[in-house]
Amino acid sequence: MATHNDLGNEGEQLAVNYLQKNGYRILERNYRFQKAEVDIIAQKENTLAVVEVKTRTTADFGNPEDFVNPKKIKLLVKAVDEYVVSNDLDIEVRFDIIAILHGNNNVTIKHLEDAFYHF
Repeated sequence: MATHNDLGNEGEQLAVNYLQKNGYRILERNYRFQKAEVDIIAQKENTLAVVEVKTRTTADFGNPEDFVNPKKIKLLVKAVDEYVVSNDLDIEVRFDIIAILHGNNNVTIKHLEDAFYHF
């Protein structure tokens, strides 16, 4: 597997651990619908948190969260809409980003709640 895939998988596991430590229950990892993949779907109380994880080794080219583009947002919204409908959920949905900088034996995790709004 390519190094960037290893970094991404490690970042997702760090995000899962972080969320669980902060009271979230993980419902899905790598949920797929059509062309979309949702990294993590978690629940805390009455909120469904749809989490996009971005992991980078450096911020030299921008912060990890800056790499969530409108096309990705549109795919996430479509996939989560399907998830909510197919699971007959009546729950508030929130879109989060967990940005991870992982380099030089130093890991920084930033959780951005309500990082973007669906449209």
